[in-house]
Amino acid sequence: MTQQERLRYLLDGLVAEYKERHNEQLDIPVSAEEQFTLFRSLYNIRPAGSMPAEWMKVEDEYLNTLAHEKGIVTIHDMEEREPQIFLWQGDITRLAVDAIVNAANNKLLGCFAPNHKCIDNEIHTFAGIELRMECARMTEYMEMPEKTGVARMTFAYNLTAKHVLHTVGPIIYEEVTDKERNELASCYRSCLQLANAYNLHSIAFCCISTGEFRFPNEDAAQIAVHTVRTYLKESNSKIQVVFNVFKDIDYDIYNKLLG
Repeated sequence: MTQQERLRYLLDGLVAEYKERHNEQLDIPVSAEEQFTLFRSLYNIRPAGSMPAEWMKVEDEYLNTLAHEKGIVTIHDMEEREPQIFLWQGDITRLAVDAIVNAANNKLLGCFAPNHKCIDNEIHTFAGIELRMECARMTEYMEMPEKTGVARMTFAYNLTAKHVLHTVGPIIYEEVTDKERNELASCYRSCLQLANAYNLHSIAFCCISTGEFRFPNEDAAQIAVHTVRTYLKESNSKIQVVFNVFKDIDYDIYNKLLG
């Protein structure tokens, strides 16, 4: 199959499932771009659950090919700003590290908003439906909603990373409080502790809480860098840490903080 044939095959399965669940017609567009938009939308809104084995096989082939087309980035492609600390700007789903960090919501099932541009949506889309399935199994016996500042680990499936660390950052409604600063620091510290507990050698952090959760970018970056530096010094951990930024404003902030 070509990539376009794989996409159409996957769409046929998702559309058939959607029609069965919602009892309404859903037409597949002609253009490849619109087909991918619909594919991602149906991915985002479907509840956790498996698909037929052949469909899952084609999904793996499609998403793995997409990952290689986007380009795989390793630690060796980045500049080491401080011992064990790296800065890289770009799409976190391209990183071939032991773990990437997902800024999750407190349901831990991914973003259900169709084509939303949050990192939770990006990670779940390009990992595949298996990630939401594992998250659902993980949360089945947990006390929910998830507490802020805790870290949970899953496999990364069709991403180039090996694992995803899910952490819920604080949501800012007015001014940032000491409680929220401590909760954000806990996100970084919990992820590092979990990564070390499983002997992971590299971890890439997104800018936790700075998007939809409205934590001020500069304050969040200062907390992130201070927490990581302190943890590496106090724990004597050898883990390699990547600060992954997407927006230019965050790159400028981290670029100054890391000298």
